[in-house]
Amino acid sequence: MLRYLAKEVTSVSQMGAQLALVLGGGNFWRGEEWEARGMDRATADYAGMLAILMNALALQDALEREGLVTRVLSAIEVQAVAEPYIRRRAIRHLEEGRIVLFAAGIGNPYMTTDTAAALRALEIDAQVVLMAKNRVDGVYDSDPHKNPAAKKFTHLRYIEALNLRLEVMDATALSLCMDNELPIVVFDLFKPGNLASILAGEPLGTLITVDEAKAEARGYAVPVKAKAQ
Repeated sequence: MLRYLAKEVTSVSQMGAQLALVLGGGNFWRGEEWEARGMDRATADYAGMLAILMNALALQDALEREGLVTRVLSAIEVQAVAEPYIRRRAIRHLEEGRIVLFAAGIGNPYMTTDTAAALRALEIDAQVVLMAKNRVDGVYDSDPHKNPAAKKFTHLRYIEALNLRLEVMDATALSLCMDNELPIVVFDLFKPGNLASILAGEPLGTLITVDEAKAEARGYAVPVKAKAQ
């Protein structure tokens, strides 16, 4: 998996795109699961942040094996293995062509990595948030793994994603993107070439924006709505 991700990121780096990665840690630890077992929620979440840091170090190693220059910026200070997160430092690394890995969420409990992705994207003035989740190629009206007839959306407005409770990302993160009109593309990262194709302008996955006009400008098909008589 690490080798695959490293090769996908390498292809994007060769395009000249600036790329920052926000990782999760669920393969090691899920705070809500331990809270359900009686653990203090804040403590469980902090343990989850350390799990994210473990993933960041593993991916950093894989990326550097591909010849990329990387920096891990952690919201929790762990000076022996990562730089502390400083907004201007992150932007400078990106300007210098380095791949930035944001670790440890935002450093506060009760906040998901979805929120971290939205917040960091806004802080570094990113053009788009690319959301790869659950091995699906976009947003559906129900779980496509359980319902073969699930309908895929090519475009959604933020408010629709919130109202339909489609679990694209948590409500806090989605609202943050909506308030700042930051586009989100939900796509299948595990189809080779998808990441580079999206950044090359191909309309893949599901685009979440403020309105249909912005979706059409990016080449996404928007359903024709019946006009009032």
